[in-house]
Amino acid sequence: MTDSTTGKEDEERRTKLVKAGVAVGIGSAAIVAALLYASKVKKKKP
Repeated sequence: MTDSTTGKEDEERRTKLVKAGVAVGIGSAAIVAALLYASKVKKKKP
């Protein structure tokens, strides 16, 4: 393999990992928001 091919493969791998990280972060934020919303709804009902 040439250096340009290795560099391109590394860049593609890094891009995929960043996208996966962003997806996990958004999913985690959505779960936290849903839990907070659910706890607020439960507290209002006596």
